[in-house]
Amino acid sequence: MIELFAADTPNGKKISIMLEEIGFKYKVTNIDIYKGEQFAEKFKKISPFSKIPVIIDHDNNENIFGSGAILIYLGEKSNRLYEKDNRLKINQWLMAQIGLIGPLIGQHHQFHHFNPGKSKFGEERYFKITKKLYEDLNKRLGASKFLAGENFSIADIATWPWIARHEWHDIGLKNYKNLTRWYLEISKREAVVKGYDLMKNGSVIPKP
Repeated sequence: MIELFAADTPNGKKISIMLEEIGFKYKVTNIDIYKGEQFAEKFKKISPFSKIPVIIDHDNNENIFGSGAILIYLGEKSNRLYEKDNRLKINQWLMAQIGLIGPLIGQHHQFHHFNPGKSKFGEERYFKITKKLYEDLNKRLGASKFLAGENFSIADIATWPWIARHEWHDIGLKNYKNLTRWYLEISKREAVVKGYDLMKNGSVIPKP
C-alpha cells in the first residue's frame, strides 16, 4: 500500500492521478502547507526540503520524495506509462515539467494570482514566460499526440495538472488548439477525474 503525503496542488495531483492510472491501493495524508505543516520535523525526516509530495511504499518500506522521482518509481514498479523503449523522450519531457513548467508557472501563480499589485515586474515577467510555455507546448502537441510521442505517459501526468490551473493564468487555453485538444483528451480519462479530486472534496476539472 502506498501512503501519499500531499496537498491539493498540481504536484500532489500528479501522484494521485498516477496511482489511479496504475490501480495501486493508496491512502492520502494531507499536509496543510498553508499552516506550515511541511516544516514539521516529522515531515522533514521523509522530505528533506520540506516539499510535497512524498510517498511511502509500505510494501517494501521505501520512502520517495520529489514528484518526478515518484512518477518514475511508480512507472517502473507498475511497468505502466513509462515505456522502456521510449524513456529518453519521456524523461526529457518529464524534466521539462520539473525544471521549467512547474517552477515558472508556479511563480506566475505567486505574482498574478496570490499577490497581484505587489510587483509589476514579477507579474509581467512570469505572465510572458507562462504564455511562452503555452506556445511551446502547443507547438509540440501539434506534432505529437502526447508530449513524449503517441502514447500517454508520466510526462503528460506531470504536466497536465499545471495546465488544469489555466483559469489562474488568464492566458486563454482556448487560444491554443493543440494544447486544448490534449488537455480535453486527458480530462476524459476516468483515472484523471478520480485523481484530480485528491482530497475527495468534490474537485471538478476546469473546462477550457
